[in-house]
Amino acid sequence: MAAKTTNKINRIRTFALSLVFIGIFVMYIGIFFRSSPVIMTITMLLGFIFVLSSSAVYFWIGMISTNTVKVECPNCGKITKVLGRVDACMYCDEPLTMDKELEGKEFDPKYNKKINQN
Repeated sequence: MAAKTTNKINRIRTFALSLVFIGIFVMYIGIFFRSSPVIMTITMLLGFIFVLSSSAVYFWIGMISTNTVKVECPNCGKITKVLGRVDACMYCDEPLTMDKELEGKEFDPKYNKKINQN
């Protein structure tokens, strides 16, 4: 059984959201070390760095998202963004490609790597 295909932009946004939750969780752990100001400060700063890095990832994917190719999904009919040679629909996870030589082939995210591009 093939791996579930998901859109790259949505995966990166999910990663950024997880950074926010990880940062908040790390800061919450710092509350338990109120008796040790050094450990509490380190956990608070580390959590803050996670939250700031999520903002950077959101900004980065937003900039990439503005330059992507928009196509209409043949399965659901909605406009979706394709990032790379192969990607999935943002709504129905239908495998999509802009490369004519990959049409009809099994979906494989490895097609986006430079090694496989001949």
